[in-house]
Amino acid sequence: MNAIKETHFNFPGQTSFYKGKVRDVYTIDNKYLVMVVSDRISAFDVVLPEPIPYKGQVLNQIAAGFLKATADIVPNWVINIPDPSVTIGRICEPFKVEMVIRGYLAGHAAREYAADRREVCGVSLPEGLKENDKLPEPIITPTTKAAVGHDEDISREQILAKGIVSEDDYVKLEKYTRALYQRGTEIAAKQGLILVDTKYEFGKVGDEIFLIDEIHTPDSSRYFYSEGYEARQDKGEQQKQLSKEFVRKWLIENGFQGKDGQVVPEMTPEIVQSISERYIELYEKITGETFVKPDSINVLKRVESAINHAITSVL
Repeated sequence: MNAIKETHFNFPGQTSFYKGKVRDVYTIDNKYLVMVVSDRISAFDVVLPEPIPYKGQVLNQIAAGFLKATADIVPNWVINIPDPSVTIGRICEPFKVEMVIRGYLAGHAAREYAADRREVCGVSLPEGLKENDKLPEPIITPTTKAAVGHDEDISREQILAKGIVSEDDYVKLEKYTRALYQRGTEIAAKQGLILVDTKYEFGKVGDEIFLIDEIHTPDSSRYFYSEGYEARQDKGEQQKQLSKEFVRKWLIENGFQGKDGQVVPEMTPEIVQSISERYIELYEKITGETFVKPDSINVLKRVESAINHAITSVL
């Protein structure tokens, strides 16, 4: 299958290159970022050996759609999307915190609550909740942006006391985060989904704040299906999720959780195709649009050509 496992491009004005778990990022003239969303897939902090066709396109196009749909709330980093798997944008100086917002008691917050901790990132939680219950109102639970290792919880008070973000800027980040989550919730509801929790990253160019990276994708957000949510809660059943949890489940069933000594199970062509099909399903459910596969034989050549054209004609 023709998927993007890695790229080794050399563009006009290229000043640096960074390879993340999923994204290959090229810096142009120290002013612009060219982000190629590869088809690599990670789970349990491990990049799996086989790429998943169309996965990068799915993530890039979901993010592009949501960034466009929220541009009236806060400006974002995007300048051009020359290819379904590529976004070109302005370089911003990122804030050293991620703004996580939760409308439901799920994931990390649920685990803290189950351990009898009634405060997450300095935010108090009421008694009497159970996992996946809707919170009285959405809460912001920031995390630090760790250069190495895992991000860590941090409170609003700690952020301000340590001078990580100025109070003026932080007030704006909170306002943007709540407005973005509200918009994401409204869009999800139209698709029969619940936006459970998500995270946003912001940066600055001069004095202006921009929304950066991706938003509202299955890799950065948790979705539940609306239909049957109340019934499942009443019965104490697990919620039906829209995420890449199915990949983690397959790995666990085959004896892999990223621990020392464990080996990634064989990713047969059938497994790879099934994961690809599930990602396409995610796209169509979240966006309400039919996924369009590009008419291309050589995906790397297509991507390189599109980026070169954008650099010479758009930037």
